[in-house]
Amino acid sequence: SQAGGTLIHEAIGHALEADSVQDGSSPHFAGKIGKVVANEKVTVMDDPTRDGHRGSFHRDDEGTPAERTVLVEGGVLKTYLYDRRTAAAAGRVSNGHGRRESYAHKPIPRMSNTFIAPGADDPEAIRRELRRGLWVTRMGGGQVNTATGDFVFEVEEGFWVEDGRVKHPVRGANLLGNGPDVLRSIDRVGSDLGWSVGTCGKEGQGVPVSDGVPTLRIPKIVVGGAPA
Repeated sequence: SQAGGTLIHEAIGHALEADSVQDGSSPHFAGKIGKVVANEKVTVMDDPTRDGHRGSFHRDDEGTPAERTVLVEGGVLKTYLYDRRTAAAAGRVSNGHGRRESYAHKPIPRMSNTFIAPGADDPEAIRRELRRGLWVTRMGGGQVNTATGDFVFEVEEGFWVEDGRVKHPVRGANLLGNGPDVLRSIDRVGSDLGWSVGTCGKEGQGVPVSDGVPTLRIPKIVVGGAPA
């Protein structure tokens, strides 16, 4: 996959930041530790220890050592992204995701390098099996309403596919969906992994992040935009 991981960033990443869970703005994932929240093929990680990635760091902005955090394993929710304040409120230890834009800002729970782990499906076979749909090869920016789970992001590069064959490029498309619904509906996870980089905005703070996804098949998602 060369698409990059805006999808995972918007579909679940923000909703698993512990402040969103604790303040009630992420109701879909509150109280769901140990519960199934995604297809069994889906494992989601946030890993600031990855070498050379834009979101990497050795310690977060509260001095907590960075660690790879498995958020969802085999479709089951395992934990949230904590800073020290939200970890204390939950009676646990921070997993090193307290980040701030600068010394003028307070640390809050943030993503780093967030990705869906590669699966067992052949990426080329996923495309060949597509009867009719949009093959997204590069994602743009997006946003999410954590209260509803609804997200939208831009498709920077994509192609319309019929019977496994590329018909024509698609410009100006948006993908609209609901994070919890999309995570449950993913039914193919490729063995590849493609990354995108950017700056994530939250509460007026921007921090460097990267997002990754393998080639995925999402059977149902809304495609918006006018014809080119």
